[in-house]
Amino acid sequence: MAITAADVNKLRQITGAGMMDCKNALVEANGDFEQAIDNLRKKGQKIAAKRADRDATEGAVIAKANGDSTRGIVISLNCETDFVAKNDTYVALANQLADATLAGFPATKEELLALPFENGTIADKLTEQTGVIGEKIEIAFYERVEGAFVATYIHSNNKLATAVVLTAAASEAGRDVAMQVAAMNPVSLNKDNVPAEVLERELEIARDQIRQEGKPEEMVEKIAQGKLNKFFKESTLVEQEFIKDNKMTVAQYLDSVQKGLAVVDFRRVGLGI
Repeated sequence: MAITAADVNKLRQITGAGMMDCKNALVEANGDFEQAIDNLRKKGQKIAAKRADRDATEGAVIAKANGDSTRGIVISLNCETDFVAKNDTYVALANQLADATLAGFPATKEELLALPFENGTIADKLTEQTGVIGEKIEIAFYERVEGAFVATYIHSNNKLATAVVLTAAASEAGRDVAMQVAAMNPVSLNKDNVPAEVLERELEIARDQIRQEGKPEEMVEKIAQGKLNKFFKESTLVEQEFIKDNKMTVAQYLDSVQKGLAVVDFRRVGLGI
């Protein structure tokens, strides 16, 4: 049967595929829209298989909190090129997938991919869009938080996003701390949460530096511990200098906003992080 421009445009609106891809799919399906959609999906699977070994290091990172700010998610929808990552349609898709993820609030990335989305799952949508765009597309990172109050922050270029959990509702303070996490990249919430291997690495570096300075061996450990305290102040969220007022720490800033207000958890996701 004859395939009209209106038919091609209709399929394009439904699937987001290119004009020629839509025309070819309709021709192959003899004008049957459902079969044409299936053809495009099969094409997406073929392209996805061919590009499985490609590096997807560009993309859009999205953070969202639910209506009562008790749950938050951060996802990184990755692709191969910055050109695709900056496309408004691609960023809109990342936001739609983030909305679906927030609603389902899965515990793992595997559960995220199995969430229902449109006529299939999120995994199906990624395969379909790989066919539409012609690049590898994947959920590279997924993090979730929950608690009394969740605040989120997305850096303006969509390459970095954060989510933090406070002990009570405080919108402005929550955003301030989420921005702090984005800017200062703390290794942990506080010194008690620093991984043991990180502590040992910092101590070993400090010991080597001290020995190179010619300090007596009996003083090495004491000085190394002092350097470790400096590391805590620079690298743990609650002890970092607050970026908007370096005369106080993040913990002191929150307490000044509301007595007893504290940050209890955070997540930070960036492209390649």
